[in-house]
Amino acid sequence: MPSADKLQHNLISRLRLKHLALLLALDRQRSVSRVAAEMGLSQPAVTKALREIEEIFMVPLFARSRRGLEPTDTGAAVLVHARLAMADTEALGRELAVIGAGLHGRLRIGVIPYVAPVVLDAACSHGLRQQPRAAVVVREGTTDELVAALRAHELDCVIARSFYAPGDDIVQAPLYREEPALVVPTAAAARLARGKLDWQRLAALDWILPPGHTPIRRTVNTLFATAGAVPPTPMVETYSIKTIATLLRTQPRAITIVPRGVAAELAATGAAAVLPHTLTWDLPAVGAMWLRRAGQSEPLLALVRALQLAVPQRE
Repeated sequence: MPSADKLQHNLISRLRLKHLALLLALDRQRSVSRVAAEMGLSQPAVTKALREIEEIFMVPLFARSRRGLEPTDTGAAVLVHARLAMADTEALGRELAVIGAGLHGRLRIGVIPYVAPVVLDAACSHGLRQQPRAAVVVREGTTDELVAALRAHELDCVIARSFYAPGDDIVQAPLYREEPALVVPTAAAARLARGKLDWQRLAALDWILPPGHTPIRRTVNTLFATAGAVPPTPMVETYSIKTIATLLRTQPRAITIVPRGVAAELAATGAAAVLPHTLTWDLPAVGAMWLRRAGQSEPLLALVRALQLAVPQRE
């Protein structure tokens, strides 16, 4: 094994971002010739550069196999940090660009599709209220997708389901909880609202549900199972509120369960109605998440405070 002191010296004094870019290209292409074509270099130049990089790390980073170049164990570890370093470099470049345009900086926020409108409004308007303004980037995705993007340094803050086991590298701050509501086409509401809640009867309708790997879908399945009914096979799987609204308008047997805030949005279109049945579920709170390495970043903490103030009446 290389000397730790010597390796540290090499990394500080010799390692360059262009080296990391080359390593990432080799990981993508798994071929010296393809990397050479991609980067506009000769094959000998790529081979020489890889040899120089491996001299810095003092161990091989790639090994040849029948499938092409394969990262060694050390190489795989280096690639993880290379991706993060390149993501940070790209983020720095974009932030400097917006500062050069007269803005305060850049906030990259990830949100789940069913986030409460008041929280989304607070997230977007926070940066726009700064003097000078901050550029705001909003990315939508599932909790798993957003947490992965946070760890890849592609987002600064995520608003997602806080049930997610974050690990020691992520900090969470709970924002709010919401109760569920059943939503159906307006024309079917009076009929389906009569009598007691009958999960067996509802299971026979045309369900619109989020994809199977999402927290809400798992929670809906639990609701049916607890009531002694078989969870339905959805007619459509989607997290898109716009798509759900379209289906409720055009499909007379459509039905869905969504957080009450989303239900109100759907009902506001006039094509959908919320059934009066009271439901409960164990879906955990929506919370703000950020990387612990960001520490006490004042812009980040100011954003979290703005999100918390947006829902003072909630948990």
